[in-house]
Amino acid sequence: MHDIINQLEQKREQARQGGGARRIENQHAKGKLTARERIDLFLDPDSFEERDMFVEHRSSDFGMDQQTIAGDGVVTGFGTVNGRLVFVFSQDFTVFGGSLSESHAEKICKIMDQAMKVGAPVVGLNDSGGARIQEGIASLAGYAEVFQRNVMASGVIPQVSMIMGPCAGGAVYSPAMTDFIFMVKDSSYMFVTGPDVVKTVTHEEVTHEELGGATTHTQTSGVADKAFEDDVDALLQLRRFIDFMPANNRQKPPLRPTTDPHNRAEPSLDTLIPDNPNKPYDMMELITKLLDEGDFFQLQPDYAGNIITGFGRIEGSTVGIVANQPLVLAGCLDISSSIKAARFVRYCDCFNIPLITLVDVPGFLPGTAQEYSGIIKHGAKLLYAYAEATVPKVTVITRKAYGGAYDVMSSTHLRGDVNYAWPSAEIAVMGSKGAVEIIFRQDIGDAEKIENRTEEYRKQFANPFIAGHRGFIDDVIMPHNTRARVSRSLRMLRDKKLENPWRKHGNIPL
Repeated sequence: MHDIINQLEQKREQARQGGGARRIENQHAKGKLTARERIDLFLDPDSFEERDMFVEHRSSDFGMDQQTIAGDGVVTGFGTVNGRLVFVFSQDFTVFGGSLSESHAEKICKIMDQAMKVGAPVVGLNDSGGARIQEGIASLAGYAEVFQRNVMASGVIPQVSMIMGPCAGGAVYSPAMTDFIFMVKDSSYMFVTGPDVVKTVTHEEVTHEELGGATTHTQTSGVADKAFEDDVDALLQLRRFIDFMPANNRQKPPLRPTTDPHNRAEPSLDTLIPDNPNKPYDMMELITKLLDEGDFFQLQPDYAGNIITGFGRIEGSTVGIVANQPLVLAGCLDISSSIKAARFVRYCDCFNIPLITLVDVPGFLPGTAQEYSGIIKHGAKLLYAYAEATVPKVTVITRKAYGGAYDVMSSTHLRGDVNYAWPSAEIAVMGSKGAVEIIFRQDIGDAEKIENRTEEYRKQFANPFIAGHRGFIDDVIMPHNTRARVSRSLRMLRDKKLENPWRKHGNIPL
């Protein structure tokens, strides 16, 4: 028995060494942690239960039968983050470059299946060179098995991808189907085809970083939700992020104790809106003053900055924030911001996270570039997402809410549960000047008359009271009371029940 125990410990130690000391040193030299070090940092101390430590590949082609390493390039199992169950897989770049084999894929699928059964999030720490070429079609089949589980788990359990190294070819499609993608600056990249293939096919010369680095995907493509400085920062922020998530679609978001009073007044908000309606202000000030302790986890901060999305808490419970940002494009909705917000709204609806929408939107961005690129369909995605959502929805109009954009931003007509307006709110088909120039087209040559008409229109329509008269606004509230009023509304909506008609699924305008 003693010999068997020693043999077991030797095998465990070999598995823990992955590709060996030299490759581990190379990983560290690049400023990257190993697969196991990443898991240890992400999960609570001593909480990790590993699965399939001794699994090896089954390939014999190209001399692969002479190269077997226990674990086969991925560490899988479960543990806890702040005491809550999480399943995790961490690809080991020191073993065959983290490439995915049939056995490697089976290990990932196994923990995804278990996560679905028990209702817990799955976190993937990706660091892989892609499909293991020596296995050919078997590795491609393995990817497809993972993809299928990504789809089945979508909207059932949270799925998060942390890209911590290369992620190329078929490997990018699994993260693309998860709920959130995070990256590490200067050491991670994602692309379907690498720089060499791009050069061969299109004759473009581009670096790995330019083609698919963290900056590219957080600022230009919008593929990734956020980028972090290094592995340590990324994993600590991932722990913070996971803490906002419910375990599955049948549970409510976690409740965290807070000492921040729910009725805290913020007098500074009374002067947030400038007297000049065309002057911008920072919507982030309202967001941080609205949330518990000002704690806000912003998503895609460097992409489509005209809309803000992210998670915070009110009375200790997670809420999703969607807010127009007047500092960027005057807060107009365009294609990128519509897609960004729509996906976020749908995630919150999947996982019972109440939505708070802060509105200051002068309309959809005009121009041929937007029209030719399909803003009609892309803008409709956000409309569809809000209309479909059944979670509690609280809306606050701070200033402008013009045209179709007013409807889209969680208006009462799209089943917004509570709709507030600040006294500075302007709810109308369009701005006063544009409206007057259409209604009184015959007076355009007379500047004084147009100015008088504009002022008359502004006094009559550029306020929240017309909407209030029709019941489209539930109340006009003082800005300093926003947190108190939103908190009470969320408390009232805590047991809201609303179901959409039965259907296999809707047909969102993709």
